[in-house]
Amino acid sequence: MNASPRLGLTSLRAHGRRFAGTFLAVFLGVAFLAGTLVMGDTLRASFDSMFGGATAGTDAVVRGADVITTPGESQGVRRPVGTSLVAAVEKVPGVAVAAPDIQGAGQLLGSDGKPIGGQGPPTLAGNWIADPKLNPYRLAEGRAPARSGEVVVNRGTAEKGGLRIGDTTVLRTPDPVRVTIVGLATFGGEDGMAQVTFTGMTRADAERYLTARPGEATSIVVRADPGVGQAELVHRLTPVLPQGVEAITGQESARENTDMIASRFLTVFTTFLLVFSGVALLVATFSIHNTFAIVVAQRTRENALLRALGASRRQVTAAALTEASAVAVTGSAAGLAGGIGIAAGLQALFPAIGFPFPEGDLVISGLSLGIPLAVGVLVCLGSALLPAVRAGRTAPLAALRESAVDTSGASRPRALLGAALLVLALAATLTGVLVSPSVWPAGLGAVLALVAFVVLGPAASGPAVRVLGGPLDRLRGVTGGLARRNALRSPGRTAATASALMIGVAVVSLFTVFGASLKATMDQTVSRSFAGDVAVSTPSFGAGGSGLSPRLAPAIGALPEVDTAVGLGRGVAEVGGEGRALTVTDPAALARTFDLGTVRGDLRALGTDGLAVTRAEADRQGLHVGDPARLAFTDGERRTFTVRAVYGQSELAGDYVITRAAWAPHRTQDADTLIAVSFKDGVSTARGKAAVERVAAHYGNPEVQTRAAYAASSAGGIDMMLTLVYALLALAVLIALLGIANTLTLAIHERTRELGLLRAVGQTRSQLRAMVRWESVLVAAFGTAGGLVLGSFLGWVLVRASDGASDSAFAFALPPARLTVVALVGLAAGALAGVRPARRAARLDVLRAVATE
Repeated sequence: MNASPRLGLTSLRAHGRRFAGTFLAVFLGVAFLAGTLVMGDTLRASFDSMFGGATAGTDAVVRGADVITTPGESQGVRRPVGTSLVAAVEKVPGVAVAAPDIQGAGQLLGSDGKPIGGQGPPTLAGNWIADPKLNPYRLAEGRAPARSGEVVVNRGTAEKGGLRIGDTTVLRTPDPVRVTIVGLATFGGEDGMAQVTFTGMTRADAERYLTARPGEATSIVVRADPGVGQAELVHRLTPVLPQGVEAITGQESARENTDMIASRFLTVFTTFLLVFSGVALLVATFSIHNTFAIVVAQRTRENALLRALGASRRQVTAAALTEASAVAVTGSAAGLAGGIGIAAGLQALFPAIGFPFPEGDLVISGLSLGIPLAVGVLVCLGSALLPAVRAGRTAPLAALRESAVDTSGASRPRALLGAALLVLALAATLTGVLVSPSVWPAGLGAVLALVAFVVLGPAASGPAVRVLGGPLDRLRGVTGGLARRNALRSPGRTAATASALMIGVAVVSLFTVFGASLKATMDQTVSRSFAGDVAVSTPSFGAGGSGLSPRLAPAIGALPEVDTAVGLGRGVAEVGGEGRALTVTDPAALARTFDLGTVRGDLRALGTDGLAVTRAEADRQGLHVGDPARLAFTDGERRTFTVRAVYGQSELAGDYVITRAAWAPHRTQDADTLIAVSFKDGVSTARGKAAVERVAAHYGNPEVQTRAAYAASSAGGIDMMLTLVYALLALAVLIALLGIANTLTLAIHERTRELGLLRAVGQTRSQLRAMVRWESVLVAAFGTAGGLVLGSFLGWVLVRASDGASDSAFAFALPPARLTVVALVGLAAGALAGVRPARRAARLDVLRAVATE
């Protein structure tokens, strides 16, 4: 065995406790990364299995060939197919059964009168398909719907809403429909398809409530005769299909559904977790590097003796890297086991918090284990490389000197380099957000700012600690002064220790500032654009919810207290070959209730062939008032509209506005997303709101809110996002705490004789503990302060970059209360990190400590 590896392993065995913090940092980072990858693979395989099992009896799907997808959506809108086509499909040789599949939005009200679901995943309704092999849902209890008003719901929805067979409730389609539950169903053996809710109706009810015209279906599902393959079935179906209609295999349809779930949830969710895994590993990098740097500094005499006895630089470096490799491999291997445990824990936890994790064994692939293992080893070795090289450069004559504390890092060249990087960061950022708005220069500036903060850390640590520790001399006397001087004695070490916490606090501050800015933007948008008194809406995000009945706005408008009530519906069409969302409304009422900015043309003259466009979209498409615009709809029809108005604001009104009469021939399931209500003069908000609520109760009881409450609820999802962010970033803060605690523990070992002398001249155990704890708090305060400044700056960059990348105006907001909480948590974390090292220091035997060399 080579002498260098043997020497490294021997040293590791002798001083293994020094690397406990490093081991934990590697373990936590790798465990989080491995858990994310294993959970993503398991979810993807589980959904694939669930869809495959649920649609196993479907051999072909006949559907509209063209799809219109608007920006920001993963699933587009297809042209419906006529149910009359079922008869022609059934005549094709090899077809056993064909059935229309009618799908739309339908939201059930629970036993408490509140809507079930709609907070992201869709709330679906459709016809109950009689053939059990074609129906992806399986009847688990009760019976299939036979009469109008009878429905089957998936069992998960019933449990969530406190509903049972025989109960009567309301289904928003969006018009309220009184329904009776006669059966409960499962999907692929589960109580539901994730959090998607499903209500199965009779075919007649589905055509009546979920389609614009009877005789239309979303698709036609087909089962083949025994011995006919799916590809062969599609080949036979294609010649009988009209233009604009296509057939795909059942396997392809199942794969598309899995990909839809992946794009909507799995990819976003796992990417979100991977980002935080990266943050945790970045924080771990600083902690690991600091530990090895301190250990190398403390072994100066030992390494010099090795050099004096004939060891080469390469051998000393190899010995140090052997220690790092041992820690990296053992920590990463343990992290893999921990990651599998995390994935298993999440699999058990998800159902408890309302997300039904599909049943099945964990999917542990070689890639999901190999990547975290490689990343953990590379991070650990990369962090230890510079200290190892520094160890190899130790001069043999250093064996004649006393071990010195590492004071490197606060050099003038380093300060100049950091200042130069900071200037470049500011220049790139200002270019990207002010001069020529672009994400790339802004992103480059953000990265340079992070690097500049790390490089400047040693130079800034001295002045910062003096300022932050100034009050300690007055508040804690000699103990506080000693704590401040201890934090000042090694600027490089203090900066490296604080950098890990700085990164964690910076990311927390970044999301805190960005979240507050989003809420301020929403409030600004509503205040600027919405001139009404109350808003009627359904609590839903994304594709969730069923919307509002188009009949509700006219009913509210008929109230004596109401001046104007305007509903905003949604349509889609291709404009200039690109999918675009259309706002379907009464343009004249819209102008009275919303601030549309400067309007060129006449909004009241849209009629059935007119179009209103925002100024930004008109400039993008090269349109002016009076110009023709060619629109293609999902029903295959292409019509030429005339631009009759161009308006300025677009936040709530959208980029394109057409009348309900113009949309009616092309609509599918009609619904409003928002109803804005303005009261007559002299009508108080409370009185008008009560009148609107009485009418809304007959239309599924949607939420009626004041303008301020609507703005607050619209931003409600931001607080949910921040809660998740804080929970995930707790891991990064924990790793930073381990780094601070490990650094202090190593420093105590280094100062053993010094601490013994302090005790010998009269310092009490409590004073010694307080000195170590306050040193920890000062290091944490430096890291927290830097993180708050850096995070706030990056938050400003992100807000301004988002502002330049979109047509909406983003408002920048600094939340002082939340940032104060972040600062206090950082200080508390520093105090907590110092507890164990302080206790260990206080337990030192005075005589042995004084005698230590």
